[in-house]
Amino acid sequence: MYDKINLVVIGAGPGGYAAAFLAADLGMRVTVVDMEENPGGVCLYRGCIPSKALLHVAKLIDEAKESKNWGIEYPKPIIDLDKLRQWKDSVVAKNTGGVRLLSKSRRINYIRGKATFTNSSNISIEKTDGREEYLKFDKAIIATGSRITTIPSLNIESKRFLNSTTALDLPAIPENLLIIGGGYIGLEIGTVYQALGSKVSVVEMMDGLLPGADRDLVSHLSKRIKSKFDEIILNSKVIEMTEIENGIQVKIENKDGNTIDKTYDYILMSVGRKPDTSGLGLETTKVTVNDRGWINVNGQLQTNDDNIYAVGDIVGEPMLAHKASHEGRTAVEAIAGDKVAFEPKAIPAVVFTDPEIAWAGLTENKAIEQSISINISKFPWSASGRATTLDRSEGVTKIISEPDTNRILGVGICGPGAGELIAEGVLAIEMAATLTDLKLTIHPHPTLSETVMEAAEVFFGQSTHFHKRKRK
Repeated sequence: MYDKINLVVIGAGPGGYAAAFLAADLGMRVTVVDMEENPGGVCLYRGCIPSKALLHVAKLIDEAKESKNWGIEYPKPIIDLDKLRQWKDSVVAKNTGGVRLLSKSRRINYIRGKATFTNSSNISIEKTDGREEYLKFDKAIIATGSRITTIPSLNIESKRFLNSTTALDLPAIPENLLIIGGGYIGLEIGTVYQALGSKVSVVEMMDGLLPGADRDLVSHLSKRIKSKFDEIILNSKVIEMTEIENGIQVKIENKDGNTIDKTYDYILMSVGRKPDTSGLGLETTKVTVNDRGWINVNGQLQTNDDNIYAVGDIVGEPMLAHKASHEGRTAVEAIAGDKVAFEPKAIPAVVFTDPEIAWAGLTENKAIEQSISINISKFPWSASGRATTLDRSEGVTKIISEPDTNRILGVGICGPGAGELIAEGVLAIEMAATLTDLKLTIHPHPTLSETVMEAAEVFFGQSTHFHKRKRK
């Protein structure tokens, strides 16, 4: 039955290739259109994968420095920037090449080019070799992702002015680097450059780093970043930039309107991303876009055009690869006729700084905004034996629960490896687990995962390693 469905997927990022692979596994005839040589999208080429490869290097450098506290001291590292770039690029090539092999093994028709809708059942493809191809489809999935947001008034033509893509190319190790924007992308890249030897500063318009994230989690990260970065400038914005000899001069304005002039070797602008729907020819279809640029979809990821679905960054926040992948699979299942909807109780988010921050489900911030009654229980990592063995006692595991039922509504973690730990919180939320369920689940000792169990125990005033009486 499914082999009668001719599906075209536009965009080969985590949303697009996950959809294409499932569709092929179900027996559909699948064509994927993307500009890159191999599937992977921004995530594998210019985002998640290269940044995490470099963050691994940063972690190694930092741990080597910190080991002097344990009686082991290494000489200052010699950084071969060309070799580091080559290694990062090899990681990207291995991942994208592996996905291409998976695509070929599923007999997916992969076309390099730019797809444009000509109507609700046809696309034209401007191929990278200059030729043009036309394709008729039964169903289409748009998965074109997002592109970098900039502040137009601050854009300057200079090799010293970086964005998240060019920064990952490691053009140099600047003596000092200013990051415009205190969000997760800028902080992750800043972590890399700081470890490599740059003096890193951050300017952020809001009164804290990672605006919108749980303050209990961010407080631990902020303290460590302030000790490592050169300067954190809050409640301020860059209003002017001028390239001078051997640097860029910036004018920074605070909330009171006062300005200061500073000079940096390099500037990284990291102020977010926006959906990428340009040039798709959506006006030739019934697909609609909201005032923020996101394509309107229903619970099955179907647009206002019955034949066309959309997934990933182009349909709304959070703009995360794993969210896109699950949306892609849901869209394919809907096309196959299954009764499905994309209705997750929790989508995990991870900031791969040092320490890492991860959360899922309801946060304390959102609960306050929405006037939702909650209980909060927190286990400090200073009471964790495993954290102590790592010499990383800063951090916290936090659980948000429903007052009447003790059902877990949200989990937040700050500390090394938080991104690996948050999946347990996601599962607990999706399975409607309670604090008692977590408390009674035996966790291995000594591990950081114990902090999840003990955070549940804290609620009952029964944590073995952190004594806090239960409130009456």
